[in-house]
Amino acid sequence: MSLSANWFYRLRSAARRPWLRVALFSVGGVVAALASARLAPLIPPDLAGSIGSDAVDQILTVLASGMLPVATFSLSTMVQAYGAATSNVTPRAVTLLMRDTRAQTAVSSFVGAFVYSVVGLIALKTDVYGAQGRVILFGLTLAVLALVVATLVRWIDTLSHLGRVGETVDVIEAAASEAVRRRAEAPYLGGLPWTPPPEGASVLRAVQTGYVAHIDAGALDALAEERGLTLHLSVLPGSFVHPGRPLVAIDGSTDEKARAALAKAFVVEDRRSFDEDPRFGIIVLSEVASRALSPAVNDPGTAIDVIGTLVRVLALWAECRAEAPEARKYPRLRVHGITARELFDDGFTPIARDGAAIVEVGIRLQKALAALHALGGPAFREAAREQAALALDRARAAMSVRQDVAAVEAAHRALAHRDGEG
Repeated sequence: MSLSANWFYRLRSAARRPWLRVALFSVGGVVAALASARLAPLIPPDLAGSIGSDAVDQILTVLASGMLPVATFSLSTMVQAYGAATSNVTPRAVTLLMRDTRAQTAVSSFVGAFVYSVVGLIALKTDVYGAQGRVILFGLTLAVLALVVATLVRWIDTLSHLGRVGETVDVIEAAASEAVRRRAEAPYLGGLPWTPPPEGASVLRAVQTGYVAHIDAGALDALAEERGLTLHLSVLPGSFVHPGRPLVAIDGSTDEKARAALAKAFVVEDRRSFDEDPRFGIIVLSEVASRALSPAVNDPGTAIDVIGTLVRVLALWAECRAEAPEARKYPRLRVHGITARELFDDGFTPIARDGAAIVEVGIRLQKALAALHALGGPAFREAAREQAALALDRARAAMSVRQDVAAVEAAHRALAHRDGEG
């Protein structure tokens, strides 16, 4: 049985780590600096005398002396931005900020240019290049210098909004939307809707504590097809598991080898991941709003902005579920789906609780839920009605001014009117 999807998931996760890009750029700098010696025979001898070692030496010295401080400053700025996001937005957003390819590419370019210049200076001082090699080194150095200047210009633009609340919310929205789109297109991970396993089905249980980050549905279905099994999954990406927690109920006979292969299809990590867990992205957006509504921050505007973001994310779920065909590639899997009620609870319940006493938040919640009520199907409309009624009850209990309560009730009646028309 192939577990290529698991390996691809692990490779994709490793590729997002900043050190890997820095290491690749550093190796590229060494290769570029030493390539001049290998390519020296390509340069005509009469051209070699036109460029002396002093010209290249001075440019490389400027790069070597300037790039390391720039890289250090950039790293310190990134750390400050991550700290600001932790304090002002939510710690869960830092993992997304660390994936930012613009920041990684900038720091990697500066480190790579520093390594290139140091290696080039060492080789130049030891006369590795010769007259012809210096011509190629000069051309490569000009190219590296142009790359550094372009990267600096882009990096200045990135620094202007790195770690800001609005920028971080946009990053979370992008991650949540991508996860929502993928799950909406395959609501049962490519399998069939969950059904209870028959009596006597064996159970495969977790052996470690953490969150399910990835399930290789293709590998599970392949093994089930080979052994004549039907698998009833008890968990989804994002589920918390611990030793003894059921992962899958197995309808059919298995041996230890097959059970070990089934266990390898479940990737368990210490923390939840955005990639395949749409509920987590929505929860993090709600956390941003809750922090903004805390007495220490007192920023209802950010909470209102997050409410609009949640409308876009949940509208994407309704749109994809309405248009996308059921992707049933794995007929031997029975998988739980995500309900509209769960998504609405994840997104709106904390905001309705923490912003119950703020009239602006209460009105915006009612308008957002009315918009979602108009966009989705029956399950969406029911979830929107429940959340709107709950938010209204919380507002009535928390608000002391009668006019504020009346304003929220008026916004709620707009949804009730639409419901009556539906």
